Amino acid sequence: MKGRVFEINLGDLHAQSEETSFRKMRLIVDEVKGKDAMCNFYGMDFTRDKLMGLMRKWQTTIEGNVDVKTEDGYSVRMFCIGFTNRQEEQVAKTTYAQASQVRSIRKKMLEVMEDEGKKSSLNDLTKKLISGAVSKRISSICSKVFPLHDVFVRKVKVLKRPKFDISKLMEVHDGAAMELPGDKIAREEAKEAATADEGKNLEGAGGRL
Repeated sequence: MKGRVFEINLGDLHAQSEETSFRKMRLIVDEVKGKDAMCNFYGMDFTRDKLMGLMRKWQTTIEGNVDVKTEDGYSVRMFCIGFTNRQEEQVAKTTYAQASQVRSIRKKMLEVMEDEGKKSSLNDLTKKLISGAVSKRISSICSKVFPLHDVFVRKVKVLKRPKFDISKLMEVHDGAAMELPGDKIAREEAKEAATADEGKNLEGAGGRL
């Protein structure tokens, strides 16, 4: 099992959330403990239908990628995509950016991704990518050059991994280190359902406890 890579929809990891179902997460098995496979982040991508749905006419598509080494020694390649947006009170049908503006925006995209990657561990970077914090920062900075919409870090590939350390892997899996939004809600709903079932069983006991 060790070294096997699994691809799973982020919506399934987020308690069946459809809002994040367009993200595909890749997880690699680093250790096997009993019947549990302990996985680590190995990559991320968009579903094809989501990516094609972002492509439209009359706008400029701006893409860029950069190789970054994280704080804990992982080498990752991050791909960003964004699209030009209409300006306020614009009359023209098209929203094409000039070549110089495209170069400037791409440069800023790479600078933000490199900065976020260098100052974060792989675990922290994964959380930022899932929450969209990196994309929001890129959009905020680049929109000063030209208005943008649908800015995403659409793909991440782990190129090189540091020497395996079981203690670091245990830190990731210990407690709520990799807890995802929706996990807490799912646990609370399960607890409420169990309480309701217990109440039904007491009612059927004829009132005797």
